[in-house]
Amino acid sequence: MKIAIIGTGAVGGYYGGLLQKAGADVHFLLNRDYVHVREHGLQIYSPSGDICLPHVAAYAKPEDMPRCELVIVALKTTANDVLAEMLPHVLADNGVVLTLQNGLGADTHIASIVGGDRVLGGLCFLCANKEAPGVIRHVDYGLITLGAYRADGKAGGITERVEVVGKRLSGAGIEIQVIDDLLAARWRKLVWNIPFNGLSVVHDCLTDVIMRNPETRALSRRLMEEVAAASAVCARPIEESFLDKMMSHTDNMAPYAPSMKLDFDAGRPMELAAIYGIPLRVASEAGVTMPETTVLYTQLLEMQEKISSI
Repeated sequence: MKIAIIGTGAVGGYYGGLLQKAGADVHFLLNRDYVHVREHGLQIYSPSGDICLPHVAAYAKPEDMPRCELVIVALKTTANDVLAEMLPHVLADNGVVLTLQNGLGADTHIASIVGGDRVLGGLCFLCANKEAPGVIRHVDYGLITLGAYRADGKAGGITERVEVVGKRLSGAGIEIQVIDDLLAARWRKLVWNIPFNGLSVVHDCLTDVIMRNPETRALSRRLMEEVAAASAVCARPIEESFLDKMMSHTDNMAPYAPSMKLDFDAGRPMELAAIYGIPLRVASEAGVTMPETTVLYTQLLEMQEKISSI
């Protein structure tokens, strides 16, 4: 199985690095970091053990890549407009696309390019950052929740493709949870992403500060409850114990800068549509309001507009 990594940042670099270390035939597509990675490879620093890959198959253009049976999309959703041009060059005729992207909407967009039956969704519970070109710092966790996409929004079931890809990833030491309802898993991921991505930007702090401050800690919980209410009206109820679990995980997490804070600090576009805009629209169409989330989204839009105008 040839594997393509589209977007070799923290997520793509980490999981692609694990796959290559395990012996997989991995091909990495890069943008700004192409020359450095082509010449120096990838370095992953992790509490689970450092990985040095001095030689990787690096590409600057998708048309130069081989066609691959598994294409892992690890771009930020803000760059998804390039996928319509990229994927036809990289995806083999019998291949499947696995999107490791945040929020709602990415699966549907990719399905419009390659067909819904060729799309898998993966949700990463991963604390990792790109420190420099070709240098990934893995801080904590690493689970991928893996499921099949369905255009009608129903549970896709555990298909043969899900099982095959899951085994390939777990064989590289990646913790995999195979699930039968991808949309339910996406709402569960938003339980963490909506509070901690946005609050880390608005309050300019890491997760540990959010959890220590009584006001931001309480706000985080209220935001989680709004996500759970929206998910429930979309026929995906989330039990209160899951919210407790996410709070506990964040308490025990090493101080962490979520990806949205890193993007904002670097002057890059934030993934506001996928993490806030689309979920708010879906909730509104289902008759549920998310007032705290709406306030946070409005603050983030204003902050994004300011950095975009500089």
